[in-house]
Amino acid sequence: MTQREFPGCKLFDGGRAPNPRRVRIFLAEKGISVPLVPVDMESLGHRKPEIEMRNPMRRLPVLELEDGRILSETIAICRYFEARCPEPSLFGRDAFEQAEIEMWQRRIEFHFLYVVAQAFRHIHPAMKEWEQPQIAEWGEANKPKALEFAAFLDDELATRPFIAGEKFSVADITATIATDFCKPARIRIRDDLTNFHRWYAAMRDRPSYTA
Repeated sequence: MTQREFPGCKLFDGGRAPNPRRVRIFLAEKGISVPLVPVDMESLGHRKPEIEMRNPMRRLPVLELEDGRILSETIAICRYFEARCPEPSLFGRDAFEQAEIEMWQRRIEFHFLYVVAQAFRHIHPAMKEWEQPQIAEWGEANKPKALEFAAFLDDELATRPFIAGEKFSVADITATIATDFCKPARIRIRDDLTNFHRWYAAMRDRPSYTA
């Protein structure tokens, strides 16, 4: 794959944090190179003026375009690059494929990534300064929701290799990140979910996984 470069852009990146990783994996799958501006989230670098002036919500990732315009939110950034570089398609080609991927993307975000994040943010000691108030009971309440959705995905993956069908898509990226996030959130996916584990092993084998 020919590497496509966007040297005039800047991607403010948060290292191993889930949402910055989603964008980096997406770019790796597309063969896109964008200059990264590392931000140390452990020292709350995302709350400093250089980020706040670009994204008042003080969250990463943030994309600054060649002309100074700003995009934040993970999927918005991914959609921008999908429009600029349509192939390989990760959001679908025809109307049904695009809608089906969007359906699964939303399901994964709302019912898997979000609940895992809530467990992590409200239980992990490292998040004490970030999540105020940190409510351990709420974190624990989200763990079974994540496990229930993983079991749901296991049933779905019995019939196809990827989350949204026969092709790898942005939904697989989000689900992979959510699964990775289970470990620090102290959520253990059941061993008997063999379809889920087969899919996850395939995701970890993709070159983009280490992006």
